[in-house]
Amino acid sequence: MSDIQIVGAPAGVEGAGFFATSLDQAVGLARANSLWPLPFATSCCGIEFMATMASHYDLSRFGAERLSFSPRQADLLMVMGTIAKKMGPVLRQVYLQMAEPRWVMAVGACASSGGIFDTYSVLQGIDEIIPVDVYVPGCPPRPEAIIDGFMHIQELVKTESLRRRNAPEYQKLLASYGIQ
Repeated sequence: MSDIQIVGAPAGVEGAGFFATSLDQAVGLARANSLWPLPFATSCCGIEFMATMASHYDLSRFGAERLSFSPRQADLLMVMGTIAKKMGPVLRQVYLQMAEPRWVMAVGACASSGGIFDTYSVLQGIDEIIPVDVYVPGCPPRPEAIIDGFMHIQELVKTESLRRRNAPEYQKLLASYGIQ
């Protein structure tokens, strides 16, 4: 089911094969069904992600056929597993190398909140260093949960305005993370 609303055609542009919609909705639909995820997997959540990509669950059904291991070609950063504080700057650099528009999904308890590792050396959630769009709960989350999180990202991408990234609120969010 698509959220694109088809309106009546303007006078003189009628008949089979013509429809009218907004550019935001058309671009959002195209982006949502052609996301290129960059998996940043460090522990057991990465194994569950491998199961999600395998034939039984097959994340490619949702338009994520091509995993990108280059941040410059990816638009969805999927962080899975424990992130040590020493890895924080590396994760942030990967995020900064991604082109706009970019989205982030924190997969599992460790990426979302540090999980069971409440220690000085583990980052207590990646939202301390980069903004996160969707959190997937679980330790580790089942492939169904990862797919559900991916579908939430798709819905966010579909409904996002083309101008949101230039909005003062978004610029303020990035500035709160020290990102220009």
